[in-house]
Amino acid sequence: MPGKRVSMRKTREVLRLYFELKLGQRQIARSANVSQSTVHEYLERFQAAGLSWPLPAEMSEAELEQKLFPGDAVASQLNEAKALPDFAHIHEELQRHKHTTRQLLWEEYRAVHPDGYGYRPFLPSLPALETPTRPGAATGASSRREVVRRLGGTNHPRL
Repeated sequence: MPGKRVSMRKTREVLRLYFELKLGQRQIARSANVSQSTVHEYLERFQAAGLSWPLPAEMSEAELEQKLFPGDAVASQLNEAKALPDFAHIHEELQRHKHTTRQLLWEEYRAVHPDGYGYRPFLPSLPALETPTRPGAATGASSRREVVRRLGGTNHPRL
């Protein structure tokens, strides 16, 4: 899985160190605080894009990104165009109906927005929903220890 892309400012710095200062890829990686494989990949992308150094002064960071990452720019624009789920409605439905699941709500969302988020990207986009617990219900080891402390010892049957 590819890592998060570095900023275009840092990409320009990598290119500058390579073309102007004639540094090696390892030195550039240490200087720019990126991996050596990232430096190598960006230099390959630069050559594949048919660009030459120095870059034109009027070339913006968005234009450079478009040339270095042509398919990724389209994908990022498509992700921005996807409709976000109605989080308030989802939370309300999960609270109102005992047997409603996130899977069911996602299926309803996709029926309305066929080009929307897939199930896996849909889940992290949901805000953390509180799951209420019954009053007095044990919620883990700390609750068990609390009961033992209140009963006054550890010679009780396992709780």
